[in-house]
Amino acid sequence: MRKVVTDDLGALLDILPSQIREPLYQQPDRSELLEVILDLGRLPEARFPHRELALNSKEVNQSDVDYVVSHVGEFTGDNRAGIERTLHRISAIRNRSERIIGLTCRVGRAIFGTVKMIQDLIESGKNVLLLGRPGVGKTTMLREVARVLADDSKKRVIVIDTSNEIAGDGDIPHPAIGHARRMQVATPAKQHAVMIEAVENHMPEVIIIDEIGTELEAQAARTIAERGVQLVGTAHGNTLENLIMNPTLSDLVGGIQTVTLGDEEARRRHTQKSILERKAPPTFDVVVEIMDYYKVTIHPNVIDAVDATLHGRPTEAEVRWMDEKGEVKAEEMMLPPTLESNQKLVPIRSPERSKGTAKEAEKPLRFYIFGTNRSRLEQVAREKQKDLKIIANLKQADLFLTTRSYYRRKPQKIRDAEAMGIPIYVLKNNDAGQMRQCLDTVYSVDTSAYTHHLQHLLVEHNSLGSHSLAAKENNG
Repeated sequence: MRKVVTDDLGALLDILPSQIREPLYQQPDRSELLEVILDLGRLPEARFPHRELALNSKEVNQSDVDYVVSHVGEFTGDNRAGIERTLHRISAIRNRSERIIGLTCRVGRAIFGTVKMIQDLIESGKNVLLLGRPGVGKTTMLREVARVLADDSKKRVIVIDTSNEIAGDGDIPHPAIGHARRMQVATPAKQHAVMIEAVENHMPEVIIIDEIGTELEAQAARTIAERGVQLVGTAHGNTLENLIMNPTLSDLVGGIQTVTLGDEEARRRHTQKSILERKAPPTFDVVVEIMDYYKVTIHPNVIDAVDATLHGRPTEAEVRWMDEKGEVKAEEMMLPPTLESNQKLVPIRSPERSKGTAKEAEKPLRFYIFGTNRSRLEQVAREKQKDLKIIANLKQADLFLTTRSYYRRKPQKIRDAEAMGIPIYVLKNNDAGQMRQCLDTVYSVDTSAYTHHLQHLLVEHNSLGSHSLAAKENNG
């Protein structure tokens, strides 16, 4: 069902040394190639959707790396380069002396068809935000959005291309974006400025932007929307809930703030006195969660969806997918209250489950610890009679536990946990008191009280700059 317009695979293979290139040409499924990895002192590796392949028995040396670098464009501030008039991306790993010692050569493909699932939304003139995990097809869909709006709807479209990932390398954009114009960005730090420059200098009707990831870019997006320019973009986060809980980007959907109710109003609403409310109108009217290339979940009214999420009410959504014939199917559904029912945030234990047998008891919480004193944590757990299991596989974790000093440095493991949606609990330090407080929080026995407590954690720890769950600091 997927129709590949072009992948220009030969252009990518031609930049590789012959001893690495030839084994790839012999692979019958080379059209499915995802990327080629070249790391100094290791075997060259090709990655496919369901397998990995060593391309040579000889380790990669510096001359191999230099050969590839000499055949691609200039590496920019984000350590990315490309091949002119293709969508391929070459990313560099440097040592402390800034010498390139590793390369990721990623295949870029232009694909027709995926935009059909949301074509009515983008043609309506609404601001649409695409969310989804890395590699799920956000940029692919964004590229096709640019083409449809520029060619079919005859609108003035400008693509803000920070890493040349949407329209390819070189001065001439890839034909996959149609007649849309492309503005390149010298460094990622200037993306927000180029967004504003596009509106002020070139009179676009539509702005296309990939990976809104900073507060300045979120502010620029709001400025563009307030000027009456349609905005279609992507942002870091898998779901609408991720965005609501991300203090850096929550402004895209209106932002959140703590509101204190009077006693009578709190009783009328059957809530705590301090609740979360949406702070402002959202920048984007519609949020699309991309599940895979041919399936999306749509929140058609962001205002209603955010308000319902914060108030613990079900939210209206629409699931769309493409069948084998390429026809778009749709089904409306009600998503359950997120903050109350999405127990993957922090699993909750309740002693009231005494009606069940021992075999029905819940499994112990699986902790992945990073920079945390294991023996001290296990001792505290024994003291408090809490059942937990410390695991080595991040993908199996219920909770990621680390300390504030590690969290602020944001090493790869923490970024991986955030990308997977694993809740992160941040200790102020490795003190036993902090660990006791952590266990008291994650093993809360009262669901409604815990939900209220979680809401406070999300707001009071926005200084950590993440949507992760952070421990309240004990000033005592």
